[in-house]
Amino acid sequence: MIVLGLDPSLTCTGWGVIRKSGSRLSHIANGQVPTSSRDEMSFRLAALQQALAEVIRVHCPDVAAAEEVFVNKNPQSTLKLAHARGAVLAACGTAGLAVHEHSAKVVKKSVVGTGGADKNQVQAMLKVLLPGVAIAGSDAADALAVAIAHAHLTRTL
Repeated sequence: MIVLGLDPSLTCTGWGVIRKSGSRLSHIANGQVPTSSRDEMSFRLAALQQALAEVIRVHCPDVAAAEEVFVNKNPQSTLKLAHARGAVLAACGTAGLAVHEHSAKVVKKSVVGTGGADKNQVQAMLKVLLPGVAIAGSDAADALAVAIAHAHLTRTL
């Protein structure tokens, strides 16, 4: 089973693809899709959707997972995150790929063992769970963590 993990953001969306075979996990690919704040919102969203559509086309995931939405103190930041999530979810939906959501706390607990883990702890565990992985950046690391959490939390994989 191939799992696509997603960390949507308007600034830089992370993605990670893993394979689950029984209880074994292996890394397939990961990356980040940055957008420029100088570009119009419509172009940034289109770039996100097109880039994720290409990731889906190339890696043919069976399932996708993303972190649940959290509400920022700044309503503008929350709205921008919602726009980015919409573009990412649209790319998945267009490909016929359902997206499952998991809270950040559940993702951290699944990967590290504690829901209060910091980013450094998550990245260290990624290197243990996916030996030899070269992580494209912190957003890609978050996406890989979501994919791993989904693989651990889903019995049917």
